[in-house]
Amino acid sequence: MRRTIYCGELRKEHIDQSVTVMGWVQSKRDMGGIIFIDLRDKAGILQIVFDASNLSEDEFKSAESLRNETVVAVEGLIRHRDEETYNPKLSTGVVELKATRLEILSEAQTLPFAIEDDTNVREDLRLKYRFLDIRRPSLANNLRFRHAVLKSARDYLDCDGFTEVETPMLTKSTPEGARDYLVPSRVHPGTFYALPQSPQIFKQLLMVGGMDKYYQVARCFRDEDLRADRQPEFTQVDMELSFVEQEDILIHLEKLFKHIFKETMGIAIEKPFPRLTWQQSMDMYGCDKPDLRFDFPIIELSEIAKTCSFEVFRKVVDAGGAVRALNIKGCADFTRSTIEDLTKKAFEYGAKGMAWIAIREDGELYSVLTKFFKPEELDAIIKKVDGKPGDFIIFCADKIPVICKTLGGLRTDIADMLNLRDKTDYKFVIVTDFPEFEYSEEEGRFMAMHHPFTMPYEEDVPYLISDPGRVRAQAYDFVLNGIELGSGSIRIHKKEMQEMMFEALGFSKDVVENRFGFMVNAFSYGTPPHGGFAFGLDRLVMLMVGAESLREVVAFPKVRDASCLMTNAPDVVEYEQLDILNISIKGSSEETAPKAIKKKIAPKIDVDNVANLARLILSDEEKLQMQEDLGAIITFADQLNSIDTGDIGVTAHIVPINNVFREDKIIPSFGREELLLNTPTWEDGFIYVPKVVE
Repeated sequence: MRRTIYCGELRKEHIDQSVTVMGWVQSKRDMGGIIFIDLRDKAGILQIVFDASNLSEDEFKSAESLRNETVVAVEGLIRHRDEETYNPKLSTGVVELKATRLEILSEAQTLPFAIEDDTNVREDLRLKYRFLDIRRPSLANNLRFRHAVLKSARDYLDCDGFTEVETPMLTKSTPEGARDYLVPSRVHPGTFYALPQSPQIFKQLLMVGGMDKYYQVARCFRDEDLRADRQPEFTQVDMELSFVEQEDILIHLEKLFKHIFKETMGIAIEKPFPRLTWQQSMDMYGCDKPDLRFDFPIIELSEIAKTCSFEVFRKVVDAGGAVRALNIKGCADFTRSTIEDLTKKAFEYGAKGMAWIAIREDGELYSVLTKFFKPEELDAIIKKVDGKPGDFIIFCADKIPVICKTLGGLRTDIADMLNLRDKTDYKFVIVTDFPEFEYSEEEGRFMAMHHPFTMPYEEDVPYLISDPGRVRAQAYDFVLNGIELGSGSIRIHKKEMQEMMFEALGFSKDVVENRFGFMVNAFSYGTPPHGGFAFGLDRLVMLMVGAESLREVVAFPKVRDASCLMTNAPDVVEYEQLDILNISIKGSSEETAPKAIKKKIAPKIDVDNVANLARLILSDEEKLQMQEDLGAIITFADQLNSIDTGDIGVTAHIVPINNVFREDKIIPSFGREELLLNTPTWEDGFIYVPKVVE
């Protein structure tokens, strides 16, 4: 049989037509002589009726044996469903297929979980059987929506004169930022390729090559700790443009994102995206990726605080710190427990405490702070924060980085508490003028905030060497709902400027030549002014569909420790493979190592979770012992698994057993009184249960 139409495409106009459909059995209902199944394919679900009078005996038996997720082909006639059986939830809900032929294409064994969206299944089990998880409607729809977003971006860039160019996946390691994933070379022993963290260098070289407008759907790799919006491998839509200034790129990107939302979701974003400098964003929202779905800006109070009566505030300002506040509108009725929770969060963010004032409905100020300020000082503070009856004001007095982290964090915490972050509301913001450098205590030097190829503002160039902390970069981020979609910048295109940048970063000439010599050399042959941007496709789709994690929009994701539960990657490899690559593992040799190197990292065991599942209360000493015992069991299992049994023949162990059949005897059932003999209380042939709940 050959498929003639998708299940989800059948409608009234197909009635009386003979069709062949193929798909997965979603569910089965056996009514005795008539069997109903819901058949699912990518287009939707169709009800199919198997009537014993219309099928051969073998085919009807096959229908009776169908399990969920078995793949079948069915031929039959489309007919109108009885009106009382209409299913308005299905696009095919008024028709059904009367089967005349059935062919089982692939039988399914018992499933590890139901293929349904509302099933409560552990995520690790879903990821182990990801090929089944993809069949769930929500995940399948997310992947198709991802395709639509990517197609929309491609269509826009193609129409705007961009050329798609692929750049290498095996490239040179330039350790400046996240750790590289390294790939050993067999041909050049002892050397390594790096998987690209981004195509940065190559896309700039394409501009040197005269490509004018480039884009690529690029796979990128970063060996860094994972979180909900980060994966070790990810996809970004990468682009670079020649002969442009920053404003040209910002206008282009705003049009691109508006096009994507209009084409894929039917959402027309009419207003221009708001813009903030990096400094404005930090001052107003405490972070460089503000969520503008709600208000609550941070308000500066240092001018009032430096001469106020409250010594704590005054001393902080005198020491170079600041005093800032949040006005949470309409929340003067926060309970004591809520205030205590917010205070605890403030401590976690690094603050020394959380001062507050509640303005009651009658205008009275309710706070311990009132006794430390003069009335006119309190009036000035309330006026500055635009305080009104019913408002709740939070203060933070500390060093500016601590204030930003504390008030910025509390701002989003309170928004979540008040349900102000609507996933169906989309608020973009463009953040510009980032610092060129950030100081690394670990490295003991200034490092590029974006990357070493970002052009500083011309008026800040004189301070590159003498005062790098004050230099602003022509760099910009696009932020959606508090998540950074991507970053870009105007690039350095002059050799002398690039050399000065490397000097500011503390790179020696040898380091520059070794890591970036080919690029600096390229700038000697005529380089156009250029700039670019890249946005994370996974992150954008995650926000558009309202998913909690990137794992809901990526086909085969990794978990928190960067492993794949389905394929068990990363895994050990055979010794011969390492030998060919001239790689040795410390303490191993061909003589001492087994066929597959088994020196794995000790498995991480969540002892607390194991104890909880077993309903055990363990002391710290017992937990350590359990960790050791479970590790020994896993190690032993690995050892058994590593034994090569290929040369051992099949053996059979036959135990002599006499097959004895017991003679059946009919034993009369117990009488009522005998059955009730051991009950505590009974009356008139019934068990008596005393009333325990009024």
